[in-house]
Amino acid sequence: MIPAEIGVPYARTLMNDDNEKELRMNLDLFKERRELALIREHNYKRQLQKYYNPRVKICTFDAGDFVIRNNREEPPGKLAPTCEGPYKVKEVLSKGAYKLKKLDGTEIPRTWNVAQLKKCYI
Repeated sequence: MIPAEIGVPYARTLMNDDNEKELRMNLDLFKERRELALIREHNYKRQLQKYYNPRVKICTFDAGDFVIRNNREEPPGKLAPTCEGPYKVKEVLSKGAYKLKKLDGTEIPRTWNVAQLKKCYI
C-alpha cells in the first residue's frame, strides 16, 4: 500500500479488522469445536463396533486342548508345511495369549496369540 491509501478506507484495510475479529472468535470457539469433533469420533467408532463386532468369530482354547500353529515366521519353501504341531495348551494367559507344550511335555519358550493357532482334533 502506498501512504496515500492508508488514510482512505479501502476494502483491503477494512478486511484486516474483520480478520482479527474472526481469529478471536475462532479462538473462543476452539473448545466447542474440539468437543464436537470428539462427539463425532465417538459416534463413528460406535458405528464401526456395531458393524464389525457381530462378524468377529471368537476362538478360545482351554488348558489341555490340542492346537497346531502357523509356521509363517521363517519363509518356508514351496512344498514346506504351513503348520507345525500338534501342541497342547499348557496355560491360558490374558487377551488371547497361550503357552504351549509339546506332546512329550517340553514347554515352548514363548507365548502364542490365538490368531496363530488352530484347533487340532486328535
